[in-house]
Amino acid sequence: LAADCQSRLAKTVRAGQRKYPPHLVEVEAIQSKTTQIFHKVYFPDDSDQAFEVMSSTRAKDFGQNIAERLGLKTAEGFSLFLKIAEKVISIPDGDFFFDFVRHYTEWFKRTRPQKDGLGIGPNLEVFFMKKLWSNTVVGQDPNADCIFHYHQEVPKLVRGYHPIEVADAASLAALIYRVRFGENKTQFQNIPQLLRELVPSDLVKEQPPDEWKRLIVAAFNKHAGKTRNEAKISFLKVVARFPTFGSAFFEVKQTTETKYPQILLIAINKNGVNFIDPKTKELLAVHPFTKISNWSSGNTYFHMTIGNLVRGSKLLCETTLGYKMDDLLTSYISLMLQTLNRQKNPATSPAKPAGATKPGDTRPGRLSSLTKPKPHTQTTPVPAKSKAAVPKSGSARPKLGAGRMSASGSFKKK
Repeated sequence: LAADCQSRLAKTVRAGQRKYPPHLVEVEAIQSKTTQIFHKVYFPDDSDQAFEVMSSTRAKDFGQNIAERLGLKTAEGFSLFLKIAEKVISIPDGDFFFDFVRHYTEWFKRTRPQKDGLGIGPNLEVFFMKKLWSNTVVGQDPNADCIFHYHQEVPKLVRGYHPIEVADAASLAALIYRVRFGENKTQFQNIPQLLRELVPSDLVKEQPPDEWKRLIVAAFNKHAGKTRNEAKISFLKVVARFPTFGSAFFEVKQTTETKYPQILLIAINKNGVNFIDPKTKELLAVHPFTKISNWSSGNTYFHMTIGNLVRGSKLLCETTLGYKMDDLLTSYISLMLQTLNRQKNPATSPAKPAGATKPGDTRPGRLSSLTKPKPHTQTTPVPAKSKAAVPKSGSARPKLGAGRMSASGSFKKK
C-alpha cells in the first residue's frame, strides 16, 4: 500500500484535505486490503450503474465521470442527490463525496427517532439528475433527453402542473404510451385504467374514459413508426413550449399576500420564482432572481423577500420542502452569477460549481446587487462541531439556508 499512500498524499496536497474522518465504507475497504470502492448510482429512467469512488473524489468529479460514461455532452446543470428514507438533498459540487455522506448520515442518526429502528446503510441511495435547466435545449443532447429530461418531466405533466388543453394532453399521452409499450397495441384496451399515468390529473374527468381512449389511439396512430427515444424527444419538444418547462414545483400555504390564493403553487425555474394558481394554472407573477433580496427556510417554512429589503414585499410560506426551495434558489443564483462573471471576464473567471447548502445551516440568504459581479467563490462547508451544523435533537428535516449573497457574488457566512 506504500505506493498508493504516496499517491494519495500527493492528491491531498493538490486538491486539499478532507474535513471528516473516513467513512465506514472506506475503513472496511482498507481492512479488506483494497482501495477500490464502487457505489451504485440511480438514474431517472430506472436504470443504475456502479462507479468507482475514491477518497479524494469530489461531487463535481463524480458527476463528470457519470456524464462521460453516459455520453452526455455536458455535466452542467446535473447534480448528485443523496437519499435516506424520505429525505433527498443535493450534494454540493465542491464537497468530497464521502465527507458529505458521513456528515449527512451522522445528522440523520442524531435527528431520527430511535423507535423507527431504520439502519442507515440499506436506506442510503445516490441519484444523478438534472437540477438546473438554465441552458437546456431539447434535441441538443439526445442522451440527456432520453435518460433524464423526459423521465423528470412526465411526472410534472401527469400531476397537472402545466397549463394544457385536452387535444395536447391526448397527443402527449399517446407519446407516453409509445415510450412505455412501443408499437404494442394490445394495451389499448387498458387505457381507461391507465389514464392517471398518461393524462394530467386535473383533466382526467374532462372526458369520459372511452373518449380519452379514442383520442389517445388516434394520436398514437399519427406517430406510427417512431421509436421510443424519438417519442421521448417529441414529448419534450411539446412541453418545452410551456413557460413552466424545467420547473421544480412546490405547493405551499401562504397568508401574507391577499391577492394570491392561500394555497399557492410555486415553480422555480430559469426565469425565477413563479407564482401559479393551482386550480386555474394561471401564471400570477414571475419574480426574476435579480428581484429576490432575501430568503430563508426551516423545517416548516420558506420565507422570501421580493424587491428592496426596506420596501419590498415578504412572502411567508408553510411547507416541509423549504430546504429544497432554498437550495434551488441558491443554486440558480450562483449559476447566474458565474455566467455573468464568465461573460464579463472570460479569461479570468473559470466556471465553478453552483453553491448548495448543507443540513443544519439555517441562516438566511441575501442577494444585494448584480451590477458588478466578481468571480464567485464557494462557501467553505460548516465544520461538524459548529453550532449551525448540528440541528436540534428531534428536528424532522434538515434546515437549510443559502448563506448571504454579497454584491461580489460570493457566499459569506454571518
